[in-house]
Amino acid sequence: MAVFDSYGFSVMDDLSERKEPFFFMVDFLVEKMEIFTLEEINEKGLIIDFKNIKTGAAKDVKQQIRWKAFPESLESYAKGFHKVQQHLRKGNSYLVNYTRKTPVETNLSLEEIFYISGAKYKVYYPGRFVFFSPETFVEIHKDKICTHPMKGTIDASEADAEQKLRNSIKEKAEHYTVIDLLRNDLSMVADDVSVDCFQRIDLIRTRQKNLLAMSSEISGTLKEGFYGKPGSILRKLLPAGSILGAPKHKTLDIILEAENTPRGYYTGICGWFDGENLDSCVMIRFVEQENGQLYFRSGGGITHMSVLEEEYQEMKNKIYAPVY
Repeated sequence: MAVFDSYGFSVMDDLSERKEPFFFMVDFLVEKMEIFTLEEINEKGLIIDFKNIKTGAAKDVKQQIRWKAFPESLESYAKGFHKVQQHLRKGNSYLVNYTRKTPVETNLSLEEIFYISGAKYKVYYPGRFVFFSPETFVEIHKDKICTHPMKGTIDASEADAEQKLRNSIKEKAEHYTVIDLLRNDLSMVADDVSVDCFQRIDLIRTRQKNLLAMSSEISGTLKEGFYGKPGSILRKLLPAGSILGAPKHKTLDIILEAENTPRGYYTGICGWFDGENLDSCVMIRFVEQENGQLYFRSGGGITHMSVLEEEYQEMKNKIYAPVY
């Protein structure tokens, strides 16, 4: 296993130049990075399920699943929420992704959670965490780069849920802000940046309830100086705007003040470079283990139009067992 600070971006570029496959993880603050060759993936016991890489043999989990979450009170959640709203009213940010840490109890191990979960991206890191993320960060195929920001969710069981999500003034403002942010981010490394798919609605199935999530797709053609250099590209784009907010630097200060709990790898990114192309995701729907206790990380985007009780409910809605 190789562990680096920001120097790891140069290591990525070197591995890419040699067309050597690797898996990587970068934490939320872009302070810690881990890079694994195929051999190191197996040595560390990482289990990965992406479109183009699958490690570990399939296992059946046949026991009856128990899953119980213990969210903080509305009053506790409100302390950070009101700090965020104060900054929004002052114009210090337009959108802040505010997240919380919730104890959960289950008869499943982290590894079993990995095997029973259904998601586009899944990773199990032994003794540390598991995540089952639906959100792509960036994909790079030769000279093309695209990103798929996911912002805006609703309980799928609500009447006319899809139309409510599409037409919500708050959710639309949040989605538009992230699209604008990531379009500007991609413009640092790519030309001819465009929004190719707008407000796509995806169904996310869970054991507790189904959710609808809103995504868009933004793409461009890599600038000449970034072709074949995934590390240099990620250095420019991180941290991921969809789980941070806008503007990035001031919003990061607000998050650190409001949350008062380090995110670590939660809402960082990870990805797989196959020797030619790169596929990466945002590490959300995240369960971590600390001193024998499991915690689920969840949250949502806060704007000046956000309603405390609705945001609190969204945070709780996302604390789900990833099976159906």
